[in-house]
Amino acid sequence: MLNTSARLLRLLSLLQARALWTGPELAERLGVTTRTIRTDVDRLRQLGYPVEAATGLTGGYRLGAGAALPPLLLDDDEAVAVAIGLRTAANGGVEGIGETSIRALAKLEQVLPPRLRHRVNAMQSATLAVPGAGPQVDADVMIAIAAAIRDEHRLRFDYAGHDGRPSSREVEPHRLVSMGRRWYLIAWDPDRDDWRTFRADRITPKIPGGPRFTPRDLPEAEVTARLQRGVGTATWRYFARILVHASAAHVRSRLPVPVEIEELGADRCRITLGSDTAEMLALYLGMLGVDFEVIDAPELSAALTALADRLRRAARSDAPGNDQSS
Repeated sequence: MLNTSARLLRLLSLLQARALWTGPELAERLGVTTRTIRTDVDRLRQLGYPVEAATGLTGGYRLGAGAALPPLLLDDDEAVAVAIGLRTAANGGVEGIGETSIRALAKLEQVLPPRLRHRVNAMQSATLAVPGAGPQVDADVMIAIAAAIRDEHRLRFDYAGHDGRPSSREVEPHRLVSMGRRWYLIAWDPDRDDWRTFRADRITPKIPGGPRFTPRDLPEAEVTARLQRGVGTATWRYFARILVHASAAHVRSRLPVPVEIEELGADRCRITLGSDTAEMLALYLGMLGVDFEVIDAPELSAALTALADRLRRAARSDAPGNDQSS
């Protein structure tokens, strides 16, 4: 059994991990009686932690909010996880939170004991994050979308299409999803009577939002599947269908972006691939390392021809006896 001090720390950690615990649940987790839980809760209150108790069928203990709340209790793994998360967020796809993340990380380090501070500093000095070159989403846009999802209000917004022309949309927002250093909104579009995928960096919310709605059931696995199907065509300026002379597993292992794949056999598949530029599509396909055929993308065909010519010139310039220094 844990001693009193260790048990208090464990109790505090449990209260921080979930919004509400019943007395019997806490007693089972800590291996003590409910009477001991009441005593330990009183000790936490004496130390300045505002532990609230609610009665009734839905009663239990919760950690209340307050200006005098002491610092969060983090174990070793949690402290390192938070530090890595903040460092990653500083170079992520949300605009305006980089400096904020660095400030939060500095505050975290100040309240950590030396042992944990040493581990976090080791991660800081040993890692390097390269900022992405893709578009970033304004933090206020993310907050507005998240609030609409939480409050179950329709989201009204202007949306920039592939050609840059705006359109007005009104949807039932379901989830914000991060994939490939980009943020996407999965939402039900009543006008199209179907689920749709929107790139968050192209959304400009309108205030106020729309009326309330009843959320539709969409399992997380289906959210992921719809996003993977949608990013190839719905959220990129250019897309193409390609016949690849290799297995679907080979394609997934070589491409760094989501791709829609239709298996045609053990060594053939048809893929739908998207990007903001035809040139980027050509580079992606070059990473496959196998033969392929362009089905219906003239812009991509032109980009492949230009890339092939450029690579041939580069190969000739490095040929033996071809000294171009004079």
